[in-house]
Amino acid sequence: MFVPFDTLPEEAKIWIYQSNRKFSDEEIQEIEAELKFFLDNWSSHGQSLEASFVTRYNRFIIIAVNQNVQAATGCSIDASVQFIQNLEQKYNVDLLDKMNVTFKVGEHVAFKPLIEFKKMAKEKAVSENTIVFNNLLNTVGELQDFWEVPASESWHNRFF
Repeated sequence: MFVPFDTLPEEAKIWIYQSNRKFSDEEIQEIEAELKFFLDNWSSHGQSLEASFVTRYNRFIIIAVNQNVQAATGCSIDASVQFIQNLEQKYNVDLLDKMNVTFKVGEHVAFKPLIEFKKMAKEKAVSENTIVFNNLLNTVGELQDFWEVPASESWHNRFF
């Protein structure tokens, strides 16, 4: 059952998917409609999941589920991954590769493979003050407080 994102508790579980390219506004509208339909019908062991999503910067898809109501389990998580894989094919993007880094250059959101980001750090093209997106977060509360942070405050700090 789809609910507004801002009604989910801070401990709601999240999954963050970053695209290797920016989606167009039209693509985001289509994706949001598909997400709402999927989440309206998403269930675990026959029980509807209280779930939501947000899209950010035309590049991120963040799915959340209130596990206090009904926990997402193996089959329901598999269904969500299948949904994301279908988006990858339909829009010719990569959403599941965790070996990429998204960061800000001023107000611009940049995307690089991890190897290139390491090289940029070594060459001082990015610094520990560069704002990075920490996509390893697990809850809505963490998303609010620790998603866009200086590289020094995330797992990216190992490159500096």
